[in-house]
Amino acid sequence: MTTIEHWISGAATPAGSVRTAPVYNPATGEEQARVLLAESSDVDGAVAAAAKAFEAWGDSSLSQRTRVMFAFRELLVRHEDELARIISAEHGKVVDDARGEIVRGREVVEYACGIADALKCGFSDQVSRDVDVHDFRQPLGVVAGITPFNFPIMVPLWMHPIAIATGNTFILKPSERDPSASRLVAELYAEAGLPDGVFNVVNGDKTAVDAILDHPDIAAVSFVGSTPIAKYVHERATAAGKRVQALGGAKNHAVVLPDADLEFAANHLTAAAFGSAGQRCMAISVGVAVGHAADGLVKVLARKATEVKVGPGDDATSDMGPVVTQAAKDRVVNAVTSGADQGATVLVDGRALKVEGHENGFFVGPSLLDHVTTEMDAYREEIFGPVLAVVRVDTLDEAIALINTNPYGNGTAIFTGSGEAARRFQREVKVGMIGVNVPIPVPMSYYSFGGWKDSLIGDSPIHGPAGVQFYTRAKVVTTRWPRTANPAAALHFPTSN
Repeated sequence: MTTIEHWISGAATPAGSVRTAPVYNPATGEEQARVLLAESSDVDGAVAAAAKAFEAWGDSSLSQRTRVMFAFRELLVRHEDELARIISAEHGKVVDDARGEIVRGREVVEYACGIADALKCGFSDQVSRDVDVHDFRQPLGVVAGITPFNFPIMVPLWMHPIAIATGNTFILKPSERDPSASRLVAELYAEAGLPDGVFNVVNGDKTAVDAILDHPDIAAVSFVGSTPIAKYVHERATAAGKRVQALGGAKNHAVVLPDADLEFAANHLTAAAFGSAGQRCMAISVGVAVGHAADGLVKVLARKATEVKVGPGDDATSDMGPVVTQAAKDRVVNAVTSGADQGATVLVDGRALKVEGHENGFFVGPSLLDHVTTEMDAYREEIFGPVLAVVRVDTLDEAIALINTNPYGNGTAIFTGSGEAARRFQREVKVGMIGVNVPIPVPMSYYSFGGWKDSLIGDSPIHGPAGVQFYTRAKVVTTRWPRTANPAAALHFPTSN
């Protein structure tokens, strides 16, 4: 059986212990590999390699960094199918969905290819007599990323291209559930000409996470995952003096107004709720049906949910694959059962789904719950599976209040033909990313990704301009080139003249 090792200083590296974890094929339920779990000594080794590499990489030219990024981008294109199939085999999502995450992650690499422009700062001439001021930004040093299972390529690509392009060295701790894509990324970086030690991969569990959070030579940590763990990461890493990006969970609402095209809205809600088996932090898990839109909307949603073809991710006819583990399947089944027990109407029930030839796979079908209330577990909990809960309200005001009362504020959407309603919605909802007739409003790479409330712990979003700011710090330089040999000096506080 394959054993997935760490990648430190440009080479596959065994762990300091023999602890391993299983890597499953979610479509069959079978263990297909073992992944080494790092001890703190392994993290120490990765940090030492990254710190040594930073001595040269932190002083490298912008031209060298961009050449590496351009080459890396082309390798991601060339290996897109291979990466997509690796993701599908370990995560379960269909191959085309995996290709989509590669493309969206690659956009951040393309942004990093223009890092010279993103790092340009300011110059002010003659702020005082014979005095100029300019500023510039420098890398932090060794930084780290702790990433979730649901996007094993895209989320890490939100982090390390910008970190590396700005002159830092990087340690990635991917999810132990689907680690193989990160190993291939490390090999592609090496092929692109990135020096050894600039990008390292350390696989592991909480032991590795805590070692990263506590290590005195790691300057910053980027994290994406659940809200409880995001709070833990933020608290522990900031206590250790680090910068922290900590993105948490979500309960994303999509509001459908009576003037919306219900076929259009339902089609996009179905894709947003059940794509990737609902295992997306930007998935729509709550449909908010306003007024007389409700009956027509749930009718169309029920029809479309039953049309979703569930099957193995490598089957080109599959629309949706399995969830990642048996525990994830059990969580989804329990959420639907809880909804039914607490009074929701189960219009489409995916609990008993079986895929022929894959009876032991972690499959669960799309489920649609109607008449859900805010007191129900199906509304309050982040299910992270293919369950769409429909909440009925009478007005747009009620819909906005519903969203604003929810503790999460990652993404939201509104479906309407009214510009006035859309404008009021986007100004009044307390959510970080908003779509108007767009169900999954993930920003382009030249904007930054981040929610509000319990979806972002702290105040540091990820990628785009916020990423450049996060991975660098500013210096402001005041310069005088006096015209006389002995310019006058005063003891009072300096002022401009």
